[in-house]
Amino acid sequence: MTTTASQEAFLQAFHAEYPAVTAEAFGRGRAPDGRSSYEILCDRVAGSMRVLDLGCGDGLLLEFLARTAGRELAGVDLSAHSLALARRRPALSEAKLEEGRAQELPFADDSFDACVSHMALMLMSEIEHVASEMARVLSPEGVLACVVGGGAVGGEAYERFLALLRRTIEETPASQRIPALGDRRTRSREGLDGVLGPAGFTTVDWETVPIDLSGPVAQVWAAVSGLYDLGPLDRATVERLRQAFFVDVRDLTTSDGHIPCAFNIHLATARLS
Repeated sequence: MTTTASQEAFLQAFHAEYPAVTAEAFGRGRAPDGRSSYEILCDRVAGSMRVLDLGCGDGLLLEFLARTAGRELAGVDLSAHSLALARRRPALSEAKLEEGRAQELPFADDSFDACVSHMALMLMSEIEHVASEMARVLSPEGVLACVVGGGAVGGEAYERFLALLRRTIEETPASQRIPALGDRRTRSREGLDGVLGPAGFTTVDWETVPIDLSGPVAQVWAAVSGLYDLGPLDRATVERLRQAFFVDVRDLTTSDGHIPCAFNIHLATARLS
C-alpha cells in the first residue's frame, strides 16, 4: 500500500469509529472575542455565495455557512460515516455532499467563489495536487480560507496532555502508532506559500488565534483525547493515559472546578490571482 493510500485508509477507519470527532472536540472552543474557530472561518468568506468545504466531516462548518440565505454549498470528505451525519442536518438538505479525495475534486472548473477547510488541509498528502484542484474549482479572485493546528498554549492542560501522550506513544509498539499524516508545509505560512503560490494563489495572510477549551477535567479530556494518535491505542493504554492526565492537571484546577486549556490555531487566507 502506498503512503497516501495508507494515510487515507487510517483516516477512513478512524472516522468510521469517530465520525464527528473534530466538531465534538473543537465546536465549543472559543477565541478571545467569543467566536468559535468555525465562526472565524465563516467570517473570512462572508461575501461568497458558492462555497466548498474541503474535508467537511459531519457538516458543522457547512451548517454555519448555511446561515447566509441563498448560498450554494458543497462539501467533500473521505469518510462516508461523517458525511452520513452531515446529510442529517436539515440546514444542508440542498448542499452537494460528496465522498471523495481533495486531490481529485468531483466538481467542474469555476464552481465556487470560496473554499474553506477546518483542521483538514494539514492532513492531506500530495498537497500540490490539492492546491491545483482548489485553484481549478475556484473562480478568479476566489477565496481560500483554512484553519490548521498551531500547537499548545504554554503552561496549560493541553501542553501537559501532549507531553503525556508523547511518552505513552514512545512506550507503545509500532503497530499502535498512526502513520505520518499530511504535509508539514501546510503548518507554516512560508510552507503554505510555497504550496499555494505555484497553483496561482496570492501570498497567504496568516493569523494565530488562541482557542479556549477550559472546563471541568472530564470535559477537557473529552476534547483533547480526540486526537488521531489515540485511535490505534488499546483501551487499557488510553485509560492509563486518562488517569495520568487527571492526576497531572490537579494543580491547575481553579476555584470553580475548571481546568485551563487552550490551543492555537492558524488562520490562513489567500486569493486566486
